[in-house]
Amino acid sequence: MKTSTTRRTVAIIVALSVVLALAYLNRETLVLGLVGFAVKQRIDTGPQQTITWPSGEDPQGRVPGQRPPNIVLILADDLGWNDLTFGGGGLAGGTVPTPHIDSIAQRGVNFRNGYAANGTCAPSRAAIMSGRYGTRFGFEFTPTPPGMMTLATLAPRDPGRLRETIAHREASAVPYEDMGMPASEITLAELLAEQGYYNAHIGKWHLGRAPGMAAEDQGFHDSLLMASGLYLPKDHPDVVNAKQKFDPIDRFLWAAMEYAATFNGGDAFTPGGYLTDYYTDEAVKVIEANRNRPFFLYLAHWAPHTPLQATRADYDALSHIKNHRERVYAAMIRSLDRGVGRVLQALRDNGLEQNTLVMFTSDNGGAGYVGLPEINSPFRGWKITLFEGGIHVPYFAQWPARIPPGSEFTDPVHHFDMFATAAAAAGAPLPADRTMDGVDLLPFVTGSVEGVPHRELFWRSGASQSALVDGWKLNISDPPGRAWLFDLRSDPTERRDLSREQPEKLAQLQAALARHNSQQAPSAWPSQASVPINIDKDLSQPDAPDDAYIYWSN
Repeated sequence: MKTSTTRRTVAIIVALSVVLALAYLNRETLVLGLVGFAVKQRIDTGPQQTITWPSGEDPQGRVPGQRPPNIVLILADDLGWNDLTFGGGGLAGGTVPTPHIDSIAQRGVNFRNGYAANGTCAPSRAAIMSGRYGTRFGFEFTPTPPGMMTLATLAPRDPGRLRETIAHREASAVPYEDMGMPASEITLAELLAEQGYYNAHIGKWHLGRAPGMAAEDQGFHDSLLMASGLYLPKDHPDVVNAKQKFDPIDRFLWAAMEYAATFNGGDAFTPGGYLTDYYTDEAVKVIEANRNRPFFLYLAHWAPHTPLQATRADYDALSHIKNHRERVYAAMIRSLDRGVGRVLQALRDNGLEQNTLVMFTSDNGGAGYVGLPEINSPFRGWKITLFEGGIHVPYFAQWPARIPPGSEFTDPVHHFDMFATAAAAAGAPLPADRTMDGVDLLPFVTGSVEGVPHRELFWRSGASQSALVDGWKLNISDPPGRAWLFDLRSDPTERRDLSREQPEKLAQLQAALARHNSQQAPSAWPSQASVPINIDKDLSQPDAPDDAYIYWSN
C-alpha cells in the first residue's frame, strides 16, 4: 500500500513537473487556453432559430418610381486587394475568379484609390456608420476581448521575431462592452430611418455592446449579430479548417470562439449553416420581404477573417491549389463572391436592381498573420499598418439608374464618403450640429461637379499615423521614431522613401498631420500595447535585422 502511494505521488510530481516545464517553455499556449476557456463560458448557445424579417409598404405611400433608392452596403472583413480578379489580380495566380464582386465595378464605378478609415476593423466601421473620422469621438483603437492583448505581452517572443511588444502597463482598464461608438453619434441607419427606410444589419458589428451602442440601438430596426466567429463547429463534417501555429491571434480565436448568433440582443443560438452562406440566405430574405418599401441592408460579412474555415464543397472545387492554407482561404473567397452574387440576383429577381445603390468594400487590407504573401499585391504592408496594403481597399458602387456602367474614379475616396453618398441618394440632409468628414461621391462620378473629394486624408492609431496630401503620403511610427515619405503619383506601392530627399515636403505633411490631430478627441479607451509589424514579410516568415517595421498601438 505504501509503495503504491509512493509511486502515485512520484507520478503526480513527474506529471506536474512536465506540465510546469511545458508551461514555462510555451506559456502562451497555456494562457491562450485559459483565456479562451474563460471567454467561451460567456456564450450559452441554444438551438437554431428561424428569423422572420418584417415586411411592409412604403410608410409615405410612394409608388416604385417615386421611392428613393434602396441601399445595400456589403462589407468584407480583411479582404486583400489581390483577393479579387477585377483588374487582373486574384488568388492562386488568378485561378479563383470573383465575377460577382467584380460585376459591381463593371456595372457601376470602380474607385481605384479607395481608402479604409483605419488599418484595423472597428475604427473603419465607426467611420462608415458615422460619416466622420472615428478619432473625432475617441474611436481610435479596435476593441479587443479580455486577455487578447495580454497574450502579446505575456507570451515569450517567437524565435523568428526580433522585436519586442511594448506593454502599456499604465493603461487603465475599460470594459470591453464599453469600447464602442457612443449613442451621441448619428448613424447612417438613424439618418435613413428618418426618411422612411427599414434598416437591417446582418453579421459583424464591433461598435460596442453597452446599452445604446448595439446595432438595434443605433438605428437598425433588426440586427442579426455575429455573436462569435466560428464559421462552423470545428468538427463539423462539412468544414475544412486551417490553423496557423505561427499566429498568436489565430490560436486565441480557435481557443475562444464558438459558432453562435443573436437576434436583436436576444439569447445566442446556432446559425443555420456555414456563416457566409447563412448571412447571405438571411440577406436575400430581407430583400424579398422589403421589396415594397425603401430599405437599408448592412451586410457585414466576417469573411475572409480568421479562423480559416471553408466548406468542404468549396475546398474540393479548388483542388489545383496545393498549399492547404491558401486553398482554405481561397475557398472562403469563393463563398463570399457567391454570396454577393446571390444578393445581386435577389435585387434583380425582385425588380429592385435599377433603383438600388450597392456599395462594396473591405474594412481594411489583408492580414499578414494569415501567412499568404501575395494577398495585397502590388501594395506594400498589411492590415495593422497604414501602408497601402493596410488601407488601400476594393471600393465599388453600382446604381444603374444613376451611375454609368464601367465608370472609373481615380481621386482618393474614404470610407466615410459612403455615409454621405448614401444619405444624399436618400435625400437625407447631413447632421448640421457636428463636423462631417464624408462627401457625396456621385456628383464627382457623374461629372456634375469639378475638383476632388479630398485634398487631405489622415489616419491615426497611437504609434502609427499617416497623412495623404495632394498625392504625397506620410507614414510615421513612433516607436521606433521613423518617418517615410512617398509620392504616390509616381510610386503608388511605396517603394521609394523620399523623406531625406524632400525635407520641406516632409515638414509640410507633418504639420498637416499635427493640425488634424489637434482637432481630434483623445481616445475613449487606452491602448494596451504597441506591437511590432514587419512591413514586407508575412507572419510565417522570420524577421531579419534590416527589415522595415512599424509599431501598431491597440
